[in-house]
Amino acid sequence: MSLRTRPPTSTTTAGTARDDTATQEPSPSRPQPPSALSQTLTSTANLAKLLPTGTLLVFQVLTPIFTNNGSCDSTTRLLTAILLLLLAVSCFLACFTDSFKSDNGQVFYGFATFQGMWLFDYYDDTKGNTPDLRKYRLRFIDWVHAVLSVLVFGAVALRDRNVVNCFYPSPGVETQEVLDIVPIGAGIISSALFVAFPTRRHGIGYPVTPDNTN
Repeated sequence: MSLRTRPPTSTTTAGTARDDTATQEPSPSRPQPPSALSQTLTSTANLAKLLPTGTLLVFQVLTPIFTNNGSCDSTTRLLTAILLLLLAVSCFLACFTDSFKSDNGQVFYGFATFQGMWLFDYYDDTKGNTPDLRKYRLRFIDWVHAVLSVLVFGAVALRDRNVVNCFYPSPGVETQEVLDIVPIGAGIISSALFVAFPTRRHGIGYPVTPDNTN
């Protein structure tokens, strides 16, 4: 009686194949790069850094109150318009303010004029610590920055949901396109001009750096 060797079964091969398949980890999906729209919205949100901190804080605090969280009637719509106008004027005038730090570390603020800087508070110059205020006089770039600040504030305001819902509760297709495109375009152009033509002033609402020591 002869014994025949049984052929190897395919169970081991199939089991090994299943094990190899189980050990293979799925390749991690590559994160998709942010779209151009998201990058644009991010850059527009960063425009708030170009505005005076006090004006921006007042805008963020009072806008939900004046607009009733976006549900405006005729009265709140008028009050919101007045608020936005005053804040825009504040951004405009803040570009003409400047400051300097005296030898004792005290910071003095003033308003730039064509002759120099007019100080807001009284400064005793008995020790001669006041720098030459004529170097703080108005220049053409100050007017450019003032206009750009108003445009930046308008871009930030028109990206605010409460403001848009207050003035345009049910915008049409064309109106919605304008609300989506104009603030972003104005904000990006203004921020580019701010970078191309930076200001040396450190007025009210802007940080004081060591550059404006006397």
